[in-house]
Amino acid sequence: MTVFTATPKRPARRPLLRSGSVGLVVGAIAAFGAVHAAAPSAPAAAPSAVAAAPGQDPAKQLPGAVSVDNIDFKRGSDGSGRLIVKFSGDGAAPDLRNQGSSVIVDVGNARLPEALRRPLDVVDFATPVQRIDARASGAGTQLVLDTRGEFESLAYQTGREYIVEIVPRTGAPSGRAVGAPQGGAKGATAAAGVRYSGRPVTFNFQDVPVRTVLQLIAEESGLNVVAADTVQGNVTLRLINVPWDQALDLVLQAKGLDKRRSGNVIWVAPQAEIAKYEQDKEDARIALDNRVDTVTEYVQINYHNAAQIYKALTEAKGIGGGGNQGGQGTSNNDGGFLSPRGRLVADERTNTLMISDIPKKVAQMKELIRVIDKPVDQVLIEARVVIATESFARELGARFGIAGHKDGKYFFNDTIENNDETRGSFVEAVNSGSPTFELSKGAMSNLAVQNPAGSLALQILNAGYALDIELSAMQQEGRGEVISNPRVVTSNQREAVIRQGQEVGYVTISPTQGSTTIPIPNVQFKDVLLELKVTPTITYDGRVFLNMNVKKDEVEGYLDTSIGQVPTIAKREVNTAVLVEDGQTVVVGGVYEFRDRNDISKVPFLGDIPFLGNLFKKKGRNKDKAELLIMVTPKVMRVAQRG
Repeated sequence: MTVFTATPKRPARRPLLRSGSVGLVVGAIAAFGAVHAAAPSAPAAAPSAVAAAPGQDPAKQLPGAVSVDNIDFKRGSDGSGRLIVKFSGDGAAPDLRNQGSSVIVDVGNARLPEALRRPLDVVDFATPVQRIDARASGAGTQLVLDTRGEFESLAYQTGREYIVEIVPRTGAPSGRAVGAPQGGAKGATAAAGVRYSGRPVTFNFQDVPVRTVLQLIAEESGLNVVAADTVQGNVTLRLINVPWDQALDLVLQAKGLDKRRSGNVIWVAPQAEIAKYEQDKEDARIALDNRVDTVTEYVQINYHNAAQIYKALTEAKGIGGGGNQGGQGTSNNDGGFLSPRGRLVADERTNTLMISDIPKKVAQMKELIRVIDKPVDQVLIEARVVIATESFARELGARFGIAGHKDGKYFFNDTIENNDETRGSFVEAVNSGSPTFELSKGAMSNLAVQNPAGSLALQILNAGYALDIELSAMQQEGRGEVISNPRVVTSNQREAVIRQGQEVGYVTISPTQGSTTIPIPNVQFKDVLLELKVTPTITYDGRVFLNMNVKKDEVEGYLDTSIGQVPTIAKREVNTAVLVEDGQTVVVGGVYEFRDRNDISKVPFLGDIPFLGNLFKKKGRNKDKAELLIMVTPKVMRVAQRG
């Protein structure tokens, strides 16, 4: 095991570890390797810049020359674009820089094959990167990433792969973005969404031991790093302006390592070793719990039901958890809230829970029950069912009759029967000079209003004929309103039902049974109710969600049948779910009906005569309006817990 202790940074070494344009080549010299500043010039082709023969690939002429094997682009889960460049061998030296809205990667010592010299349209990936141009630059390679919008750039190299990540900037970060010019505050966001706050550094490691990298990171972070003896191997890593904590994560990820932090000490070891350590620690804790004596405590349930809490706790892991009913004990190895030695018993008579387990689990169970066993707020639901009706009727009609005789032999009337009936009375009336004559007898037109509110009659009587005219009219208006106001109080998320009404009986006939042919009458009943059924749910912001059913029935009349009267029932019902403010009234349903009817009864031909035709016709008009409104008002009644 190696311990890297944080020491004050030397002023002479700082510029070697953090420079936006100077790479660091670290070799394993002295205790952890000497650090030499690279030349501040642009990446050079060096030995690989030897001229090639015409028509030949220079990468094939030079032994050990590096070329680009593949260029790939992927989209990250956070909307970032990831360019992955794979080289044919070790030793590639990429250099990344931002130029306006473009990110340029120059690899001066890696050739680009003809098959890869093409632009890539990556707009469909929905990342900040819109296009990638891969082109040859002298004896090397140049990749240009055209971007759109605000972004953060990150580049690192692991082995033969060079990865460039372009992360969209979702908001104004509290620190300097990765890849932005130096001088800003600390802080950056990684492509995976983890917030990093370390000081940005620039590393360029070519086949350097991992322990050397960890020591450099320890000096930059000011923390103590403990590396296990199994941390071995070398790493090739190129990072530009990356927070040191993100650089540490990248190194660990590249070598299959993991870390655990305690205060200002970081322990680094292979993932399998850390997992085994934590598993052994958990096994030791379980073994210790198995040796602790169990205790038993009784918990009184005040506002809830002990059997329901028992069921919830014993079935904590889902289907088929506890298995036993309330009032029974259970070892409940799959309960989740109890240890394998724990037992839970519910007494429904006293509404008490008995908990038997190790002290730590008993304390956790008591705290859980304390959170669950709380009074529930109540809701007062007030509903109004308003039925408003309005009717208007108007009728106007006329009756016209004429009868006559000649020599006491010829009579004319509407029908032969009326001629016979009115013969004597007409003659008698004419001979006696009586001023009256029954209009209902002998009328040629009987289209008057049945029950007139007013009428006007005229009769002309002569020796040879009788003429009768009667005008009648009726107008009727009616308004009515029925208001029903059911109210009910219930607890949060508990269904409440309130009903009021009657049972209306009617007779039915059962089929004959056996040898008898006499039908059997039966009396059955039908509910005619005003009913409110509602389940309220109080939301976290103080509003009320109502799942409700409102029903209003009325008996409108009866139908006469051969076995008795059968009631006709008008049904009004609404079934809905609505979110309402506390104390607010909302109309959850409404029906509006309007009827307008015009009737004309007339004598053919005579009723069509202008002006005079009004004596041979009857006009009627009816208007009916009906409106149903259902209004609901919930009111939350807060219940405070005592003591």
